[in-house]
Amino acid sequence: MEDPRLSRMYVALAKQRFNEWCIRVWQATVVRSGVVTMAVLALLLVGLAFVWREHKRGRFALLKAEMKRPVPPRVPPPPQPGGQDAIVLERSQIEGGTQPEFLSATLLPGRGMNVLQIKAFVPQKGEVQLLASPAMDEAAKRMSGKGADANGWASLAMGGAIEAPWAGRIFGTPTDGGLSVMWNGQTLHLPAERSNGAAVARGGLLLRRASTTVKTTAMPDGGEADAVYDTGSFDGDWPSGMQLATTVQLSSRALEMRVVAHNTGREPQPVGIGWRPRFAVLNGDRGGLMLRLPSATRTEIRDRHTGLPSGRLLPVAGTEYDFSGRTGAALGGLSLDDTFVHLRQALLDSGPVAELRDPTDNYGLRITMLSSSIKAVHVEAPAGADFITIAPRLNYDDPFGREWPKDEDTGMAVLQPGQSAQWRIRLEIFSLTSSGGDRL
Repeated sequence: MEDPRLSRMYVALAKQRFNEWCIRVWQATVVRSGVVTMAVLALLLVGLAFVWREHKRGRFALLKAEMKRPVPPRVPPPPQPGGQDAIVLERSQIEGGTQPEFLSATLLPGRGMNVLQIKAFVPQKGEVQLLASPAMDEAAKRMSGKGADANGWASLAMGGAIEAPWAGRIFGTPTDGGLSVMWNGQTLHLPAERSNGAAVARGGLLLRRASTTVKTTAMPDGGEADAVYDTGSFDGDWPSGMQLATTVQLSSRALEMRVVAHNTGREPQPVGIGWRPRFAVLNGDRGGLMLRLPSATRTEIRDRHTGLPSGRLLPVAGTEYDFSGRTGAALGGLSLDDTFVHLRQALLDSGPVAELRDPTDNYGLRITMLSSSIKAVHVEAPAGADFITIAPRLNYDDPFGREWPKDEDTGMAVLQPGQSAQWRIRLEIFSLTSSGGDRL
């Protein structure tokens, strides 16, 4: 048999002869004939002709002037509240313009998940902003984290701030730069302000916190945003470590919110949670708005200047504070800064319900409290103001105060290490003339 090495040798010789033949053909047909030189000259002539034509048209003069023009400085993006990008949950209008519906929600994960704005479509008015809030750039200026906003209190004056690890106001003994209050035999030192001589800590400690993680999820009819806050002990102001997980979900007729507080430390701790939305008065007729509350009891206020409660609970039946009827009652000229407690749930509802109705523009907003641990609704509606706050909370104002009877549950949950507490509500928009508008 023939040696395979001879076969490989013959193949190599054949390849070498073929390559030599290709080189000879290239030199004979292209290089020696001057084809390459002619091609290069042709390209050069075409290029010169193009340059001359552009020169006659004045294009090069324009290009030269453009090159001499100074380059404008790069404009930095506008600052975002809390240094984190806002989240906008959006959806398209699908109801054909006959029913009110939500369109978007703007959330601030850098400021404790403040719901800065909720945009909706209302048939009588078109697209409207449901919350009393400034534009984003102005909100960022006010939410500076400095001066009067060092503790995040600017968040309480716009949008809808989430309040934790307590909601509302705590009163205590004045200290240098704050107040002290007793809980479970332990002294808590909280940042506070002075109001008519009283030391008041308000709004919790989450207001100016930036999120640890953020996640958004697109949905067929809206979207969902989750932000987690690993707050620890709030720089030593709270007894133990805490993690707060917030969720906001938007659809056409509902906005659902959930906040879960988890004790990540080694000591027990109290927790209260609330949401403070400032609903805008859209038609300018504050007195004609109808308010409905799921309570026949309110806490008495000892001092209207500070909001300090007396510890007494008062029935509202037959008084100007009675908003417990089927459709509620008109605000009129009444100025409110009151907490309504002992909430009641109607037979077919998923929880106690509060409503704000606008008869002029034929729409209403309904808050259903889905967590049984929500013990109070605080209403702030100053006479003549352009907003109304309806704030569902776990706790009363001044929950640690000695003014309360010993058997009164003021709403602060006590979490042992590893335990959690949940706050959850649903905000709905509806037409007053539809069948769902009068649901109880």
